[in-house]
Amino acid sequence: MSNATRIDGKAQAESLTAGITDQTAQLKSDHGVTPGLAVVIVGEDPASQVYVRNKGRKAEACGFHSETHILPADVAEEDLLALIDDLNSKESVHGILVQLPLPDHLDEQRITQSISPSKDVDGFHFVNIGKLTAGHTADAFVPCTPAGCMLMIQDALGKDLSGKSAVVVGRSNIVGKPMGALLLAANATVTTCHSRTSDLPGVVRGADIVVAAVGRPNMIKGDWIKPGAVVIDVGINRIDVDGKSKLTGDVDYEAALENASAVTPVPGGVGPMTIAMLMANTLRAAKLSAGLSAG
Repeated sequence: MSNATRIDGKAQAESLTAGITDQTAQLKSDHGVTPGLAVVIVGEDPASQVYVRNKGRKAEACGFHSETHILPADVAEEDLLALIDDLNSKESVHGILVQLPLPDHLDEQRITQSISPSKDVDGFHFVNIGKLTAGHTADAFVPCTPAGCMLMIQDALGKDLSGKSAVVVGRSNIVGKPMGALLLAANATVTTCHSRTSDLPGVVRGADIVVAAVGRPNMIKGDWIKPGAVVIDVGINRIDVDGKSKLTGDVDYEAALENASAVTPVPGGVGPMTIAMLMANTLRAAKLSAGLSAG
């Protein structure tokens, strides 16, 4: 029988959002500043619509000013850029998020780089990526998913990861690369793996911390997990089980429980923390815009 802890991302996110709600009320009463989040969605992708609704609801629950801008799937790139330009200069908006993926005719890089770095609560602007990589995060925004993963890792292992070996499977700009930078900043020894890595099982077996972010269902097997490792599963994959659609991660969860000391489930692990960190980044952006410490 497994002794692994199921990392409850939902409970951790709720506790985080309770603190954000209190700090928001304080910011309003002490400085007259209400954090504002603007979410832009292009087209009618059902999954994106659910995410956007959840983000808007969470922002309102925290006491934020919340705006959602819904644009048609065939919107001209110049019109989207004009909207972002307006939001960049709007004083009531501290955080801007453009929901990805975008339709093929839009240049994703051009769009994400047009958001002011001081309002880039997704942490995708090259200025914020550079600050994270250089370790200057006091006034930078860290991408929400890796930031949430890091809190869960530190909750399990403490803030200083000296002597710990961490393996990140996946090298995306949204999760894999920033995750590596955060783990390095916490003194872990980091290996980033990807589709070209030879002997992936062997590499993963050496890790005290495994972060899986590849988007392939149950790819990381239970016997790849070192006894006592902490496993963070970022993957959200929809698979068909007996004619029903089911969500599963990149890690074979039940099998990982046999070896790991702690594992995030899918759903209920990383997902809720991502939205909580978006709220935390928006609150930080509001504080920084008012000339306050973002701590």
